[in-house]
Amino acid sequence: MNAGLTGMEVLRMLGSMIVVIGLLLAVLWSLKRMQSKMLTSGQADRRLQVLETLGVGTRQKIALVRVDEHEILISITPTQINTLGQWKVAHLEPLGAEHVA
Repeated sequence: MNAGLTGMEVLRMLGSMIVVIGLLLAVLWSLKRMQSKMLTSGQADRRLQVLETLGVGTRQKIALVRVDEHEILISITPTQINTLGQWKVAHLEPLGAEHVA
């Protein structure tokens, strides 16, 4: 009965661990891409659109929201949502539209 690990068993365990970590990173990366696509797809015909969000702390965000022809900058914390500023947008373009010259 062999009580210790052989070099081959150690390599097999390390290889398996590397494969599992690689798969985990690939899944996390693909979920992040899917989330960003889901946030922006199908929003061109909606009255309320989240244009962009930015994490500024562990539980705080700043978001740019469009409501009809107004854009509103808001701060979001676990306990409140505050308006930081708002303005009227002069010319609206559908999300993802590009200028063709």
